Amino acid sequence: QVQLVESGGGSVQSGGSLRLSCAASGYTYSSYCMGWFRQAPGKEREGVAAIDSDGSTSYADSVKGRFTISQDNAKNTLYLQMNSLKPEDTAMYYCAAESCLATITNMMWGSLFGYWGQGTQVTVSS
Repeated sequence: QVQLVESGGGSVQSGGSLRLSCAASGYTYSSYCMGWFRQAPGKEREGVAAIDSDGSTSYADSVKGRFTISQDNAKNTLYLQMNSLKPEDTAMYYCAAESCLATITNMMWGSLFGYWGQGTQVTVSS
């Protein structure tokens, strides 16, 4: 049974940093694609960043240059380093996993992930 547990969310001021973690279990982590998504109140869920089993990455334009996705296969853990945070980054952040069905860009933009964590809240104040 696939389990994804996010942590690391919190409240920071604009310009601050946070690192989100997602601990994965129940499947062969290294063979899957992983992603971070977010949903703000009243808005649709959007892809933030994704990474495939070879380490190729994809980012939403709004976070390029500020966020970095990475993974530690030995620890079955996915990370999202978020720097220069802005109030518009405020959202619930979700970790997602799926077999790599397409390119990582298409995986993220098509939201082609079947396994989801419960989310961790990120709040950025101005």
